[in-house]
Amino acid sequence: MAETLLKVQDLQSWYGESHILHGVGLEIGRGELVTLLGRNGAGKTTTLKSIMGIVEKRAGSVTFAGQETIGQPSNVIARLGLAYCPEERGIFSSLNVEENMLLPPQVKQGGMTLDEIYQLFPNLKERRRSQGTKLSGGEQQMLAIGRILRTGADMLLLDEPTEGLAPVIVQRIGEVIRTLKSRGFTILLVEQNFRFAATVADRHYVMEDGRVVDMIAAADVAASVDKMHDYLGV
Repeated sequence: MAETLLKVQDLQSWYGESHILHGVGLEIGRGELVTLLGRNGAGKTTTLKSIMGIVEKRAGSVTFAGQETIGQPSNVIARLGLAYCPEERGIFSSLNVEENMLLPPQVKQGGMTLDEIYQLFPNLKERRRSQGTKLSGGEQQMLAIGRILRTGADMLLLDEPTEGLAPVIVQRIGEVIRTLKSRGFTILLVEQNFRFAATVADRHYVMEDGRVVDMIAAADVAASVDKMHDYLGV
């Protein structure tokens, strides 16, 4: 594995009195594309939110680029070079596409320019004056991903980017994710669609009941079909 960029050890998280994560551990090398798989309720989204520090309470260790982030607020974590794209996308209805794109601050040097993002997502350039919520679901997902590329983040946390999208749009999102990886981004991708995840990832972590229970390399997926079926019901 490449130089470790993100290392999570014994991560515990709570929403109020509900204990959601029970000692999550994972490690991602710089430039890797890793998926987090599991059934609904396994703790995948909470893991992303916990890495970003946007849960009520967390414990354990999350180091990014060698810096411990437990105890740090989410705005400080973001400035280290982490960006989160939530499943609900978070498009602002009162802003047009370009205004939505320009809203997040640049946290580090090296973020992509608007022109570079429009090259990735030509649809967004055509719709740049359209109200954000007037876009199709696929266009909204493209906007949600494009928006975080301006920030200068080194690592992207993408939560269910293909959820509810037509197959042709899923294919386009896959092409974009592979392009981002080729440009040096490190990506942690939460996915329900294992068939899609298998086309983009270097490795897969599998979660059950708030814990990571397995890690499967891309090269081992074909030999692990029965095991993945048991884990995911696919």
